[in-house]
Amino acid sequence: MADIACLGLLVADTVGKSIDALPARGTLDLVERIELHTGGCAANTGVSLAKLGVRTAVLGKVGADGFGDYITGALGGHGIDVRGVLRDPGVPTAATIVVVHSDAERSFLHVIGANAAFTDADADWNVIEQARILHIAGLQLMSAFEGEGVARTLSEAKRRGLMTTLDTVMNPRSRGWDGLAPALPYLDWALPSFEEAVLLTGETKALRQARKLQAAGAKNVAVKMGVNGCLVAPQEGKAFHVPALTVEPVDALGAGDAWAAGFLTGLLHDWPLEKTARFANAVGACCVQALGATTGIKPLEETLEMLSSAPVPTG
Repeated sequence: MADIACLGLLVADTVGKSIDALPARGTLDLVERIELHTGGCAANTGVSLAKLGVRTAVLGKVGADGFGDYITGALGGHGIDVRGVLRDPGVPTAATIVVVHSDAERSFLHVIGANAAFTDADADWNVIEQARILHIAGLQLMSAFEGEGVARTLSEAKRRGLMTTLDTVMNPRSRGWDGLAPALPYLDWALPSFEEAVLLTGETKALRQARKLQAAGAKNVAVKMGVNGCLVAPQEGKAFHVPALTVEPVDALGAGDAWAAGFLTGLLHDWPLEKTARFANAVGACCVQALGATTGIKPLEETLEMLSSAPVPTG
């Protein structure tokens, strides 16, 4: 039985490093590393949670292909409940070519695949209802789930007594605000990144982004701000900012999903919000120090020890 159910994007990531330019047409260049990793917001957050010691289920859709075999096998290898991962022979597993630049920034070539075919009818409530938290991860790349589909799922989760959270993802072809707004009244926590929130809300200040999401129904909001840390706007109490930990980045892939896993861990353990936000920043900092979306994630106690030895941030 899982404590947190992550429903959303499942992707096979082919990660190459370091690549600052593509080779000339018809030629070959050598790179340092090419590796296959699980990717997608639900998979990344789920694996990070499992590595933090949280009992986790992942739900979504993959194809009946080699990439789908890899994703389900890799998730299961972390002890994650994958009963809610559907295999659809009519669509390919979503896949991404991740280009990691020498400064750790990333660029992506993506096939949406099975993620776009997931609907609210695909949600396995036998898995979800056993959890304490339902986390929706990557809504904007799930075109059949945006809007009323995700709203119905979150509404049912609230009816069954679960805490609900949602993380966003960039996609210029999504329904944007119109696809997100129906979900907001059923959300305990909205967890967008700053850049995603700019596109979704039209606001360029994190606090204004949070207030717009709350005005549309979200109870609480935390905005991920990368090297600038995060802003937390609770339903009750004053909004506050927590600076990021200072580390040397290797690969920023999955940092936001790692942060979400840290934040969800704090919510699950009923930690004070400031500790929860600082822990989320620490998990994100661990993530960026290794190649791949989840490679750098450390166990709970080791992450807490790292956090306890770090300077207490202000601001």
